[in-house]
Amino acid sequence: MFNGKNKAITFSYDDGVTQDIRLAQLFSKYGMKATFNLNSGLLGGENTLVRNGVTINHNKNKPEDIKYIYDGHEIAAHTLTHPMLPQILDDAEIVRQVEQDRIKLSELCGYEVVGFAYPGGGVNNDDRVAKIIKENTGVKYARTITTTKSFDVWENNFRYQGTVYHHDEWDEMWRLGEEFLALKTDKPAVFYIWGHAYEFDIYPERWGAFEEFLQMMSGKDDIFYGTNKEILLTSGKESL
Repeated sequence: MFNGKNKAITFSYDDGVTQDIRLAQLFSKYGMKATFNLNSGLLGGENTLVRNGVTINHNKNKPEDIKYIYDGHEIAAHTLTHPMLPQILDDAEIVRQVEQDRIKLSELCGYEVVGFAYPGGGVNNDDRVAKIIKENTGVKYARTITTTKSFDVWENNFRYQGTVYHHDEWDEMWRLGEEFLALKTDKPAVFYIWGHAYEFDIYPERWGAFEEFLQMMSGKDDIFYGTNKEILLTSGKESL
């Protein structure tokens, strides 16, 4: 259970981009909590991306700003420089990418970072990398980009699979939101939404629509609103 409740909702957003500022404020406005996964080696960098034919900013927040930008939420690791970890054959380099990022972020935010999200698209994780992270870093849970469209608590906390990816599965997110609100359950159920804040700039109207979604999901007596850490590490499931 989650603070006496069987249902919980959490959000996870990657890359530490400047659009996180607006997104974090929206979460706070509606009493939601999110986890933001940052690459400490890329903080302060400026870049653009072309997604769905649209050029968008992919600028990173500055190191000195992250403590207040993400106040009230959770900061988690995302590797130093965003490599595809399964492609790295040197185990020590995987540990360095993850653990040094975790340590640096802990210094910047003032508390111990224990969460992690695998960087990259496609197959961005495997059992080998998960084992290395579990046995050689201070990470306590790690999220993949695979989604289940389910509220079941995923069994493996080092290859955790969320419910829905907000960008490619936008309509599914809304459908699942209504289903989750109506759900009556006597076992733990987690609605886990992940994405990147810059993706809202591809379809700018989604900023307002996402605020409507948060308003719809907020303020329910039978739902616990927490960070990834608060939910995944108290769900009653063993970290495999």
